[in-house]
Amino acid sequence: MQYISLRGHQMSNETKGNSKSAAQESAESFIEKIIFGGRWILAPLYVGLLLSLLPLLYRFFQEFVDLVKISAHADMHHITLKILELLDTVLLGNLIIIIIFAGYENFVSKINVATESEDRPHWMGRVDYSGLKIKLIGSLVAISVIELLKDFMQEGPYDSQREMWRIGIHLTFVVSGVLFALMDFIADKREQVDMQITRELKNL
Repeated sequence: MQYISLRGHQMSNETKGNSKSAAQESAESFIEKIIFGGRWILAPLYVGLLLSLLPLLYRFFQEFVDLVKISAHADMHHITLKILELLDTVLLGNLIIIIIFAGYENFVSKINVATESEDRPHWMGRVDYSGLKIKLIGSLVAISVIELLKDFMQEGPYDSQREMWRIGIHLTFVVSGVLFALMDFIADKREQVDMQITRELKNL
């Protein structure tokens, strides 16, 4: 009888432990669902970035109209400056699109509507967080180069201190891009070594 009583007490404790574990699992599942669903908070930010292309579009056509107006009587110097401003706007728009597509697919959800589309950019779904950083730095370097070129082609007084700051910022972008690429290269090599070691251990 004493053994049966002890056994019953043990089973009762195990039942309580199991019920507590189930409650913990339920709470953890609920919290994890909230955290996982929290990624959709980022979605309005990407929509806002998409809408930011509208004033950029207006600015582009405003500059284009100005270019058409002066093309009849302006020299190539002024026409080149206007074209550089158009290129600057286009590069900024490309940068926004890259951030929207890559950021949304990496941090929110896959863009399923573009899966079977013939117009789907080839880099969609292939740009991870590391690739996004490289493309971001590359776009910033290109924009910085155009800004520097516009400054050097501008007529009028030349502010050497201001241009030195611009060149310094441009070089900072370039060095940052090289360092990002180097870190990604080292990380990829390390991952390949780890995978090779894992395969060798499995074959033992």
